[in-house]
Amino acid sequence: MTALATSQAHAGDDQEASAAPRADCIADSAGGLTFDVTDPGEPGTEAVAHLVLRRRDAESAESSESTVRLPLTPSGDGRLRAALPSSVGLAEGRWNAYAQVAGGEPRRLMPGLNDLRSLVDRAPSGSRGHVAVRIPYATKQGNLSVRSWLRAPHAESGEVEISGTAMTVRGRVYGTALTDAGYVEAVRRDEPDAVQRAEITAEGPEFSFALPYGPLADRGAGPWDLWLRPAGDSGPRVRLARILDDVPDKKPIFTYPVVPCVTKEHGTLEAGPYYTLDNDLSVRVRETNAKEGTGK
Repeated sequence: MTALATSQAHAGDDQEASAAPRADCIADSAGGLTFDVTDPGEPGTEAVAHLVLRRRDAESAESSESTVRLPLTPSGDGRLRAALPSSVGLAEGRWNAYAQVAGGEPRRLMPGLNDLRSLVDRAPSGSRGHVAVRIPYATKQGNLSVRSWLRAPHAESGEVEISGTAMTVRGRVYGTALTDAGYVEAVRRDEPDAVQRAEITAEGPEFSFALPYGPLADRGAGPWDLWLRPAGDSGPRVRLARILDDVPDKKPIFTYPVVPCVTKEHGTLEAGPYYTLDNDLSVRVRETNAKEGTGK
């Protein structure tokens, strides 16, 4: 995935592509975003303008939790600029981007150039106790949106290796400390009482673990979600995910081989890791040659 990617614009929502305002986005390593917007107003107007972010699927589009308004000010090159610093909270989810002039209707923004170089191999300090990630991206309709994560604490999954009928994962935890009691657990999504534990090897905030597929396949087809328990049973339960880079949707990009698992009760199944729609790490056990669904 290239770090400096130009988003291809398509027709916007009920507006001509040539008339729709565009925004170039620059991400910084702290989790902030800068938007440079082509003037969304009429030539010669000096009306107050805002960049508006609305969380998709929010119950109320105007609630303080689902709407963020950022002032758009002249940047000196004929465009308007808005800044979303890392200190401004942005709840986890997908946020649609609009430009709004004075009391007019918000207009959907189209993507321009996304400069995401600072997100590649990002390693935040974790000193704030949480990890904030914002990645601008083009939707399927060609509009600009922002994918936001806010994890406290956070367990970042890294290299995933497949060997035989097991997977080995390396990762790093942020916002909390690993202890000798720490471990990873795989929890069956449709049967939360079904848990398979994997011991971890830890060195500072970094950890690794091996998870065999056999015990998962013995319970039949179904997805298993992976959680880190950094302090064992008494501490937090942290979802493993991969969010510290410039790829907003891992599921179609990071793919891994599946391997056959022979079980006494269910015959031969196949298993392998995958990333969900939220970029969380899971393991899928399914019928051999089963078609992959579009769900999480």
